[in-house]
Amino acid sequence: MVKILALYGSPRRKGNTATLTKHAVQGARDAGADVEEIRLRDLKMSPCLEIYGCKKSGRCAIKDDFHQLQDRLLESDGLILSSPIFFYTVSAHTKIMMDRCQSLWVKKYWVDNPSDAQSVPARTGKSALTRKGLFISVGATKGKKLFDGTLLTVKYFFDVLDMELYGSVLVRGMDFEGDILAHSEYLTQAYEAGRKLAEALDSDPQAGK
Repeated sequence: MVKILALYGSPRRKGNTATLTKHAVQGARDAGADVEEIRLRDLKMSPCLEIYGCKKSGRCAIKDDFHQLQDRLLESDGLILSSPIFFYTVSAHTKIMMDRCQSLWVKKYWVDNPSDAQSVPARTGKSALTRKGLFISVGATKGKKLFDGTLLTVKYFFDVLDMELYGSVLVRGMDFEGDILAHSEYLTQAYEAGRKLAEALDSDPQAGK
């Protein structure tokens, strides 16, 4: 069975991003995936302290909830990551998690493949990745470039997980809790995105092993 990890990056439990994520999770489950849900706000995680205690083994030296999250990230076939937009980037909860994955970057490019360390940008999107991820985000403004920087951040974050950005659900003009409920088209879009992610992973013979 395909294993998907769903990470809620919103500080609100019932915010618009969280609501979309729940629909995506349901879509993935209806397609037969095993989905584990984690709310980042519930974890005790320090920001990356850049002490490079990870240089020997690729494991972060800070002892907190990140370690259990890292194991789940590495074990999953796919990822549903969601975050509202704050100052044109992801939430603090989401960014802390991303920055702590610097230890995985160190393992991938310094510990396991040191010769690749100087060519990281060239690797992104070029390898035949079987792991796939979905990104869900909601922003209050309607700016054309609202998600541009965030998508680039997410793309490179997924790369360190050997995962491709398979799809995204991006919604503008939603601010207050519950706004998204008046837009069934976005809820359907999120559901379908989750379903398609699970189906794409299930069609890969390496997924679920």
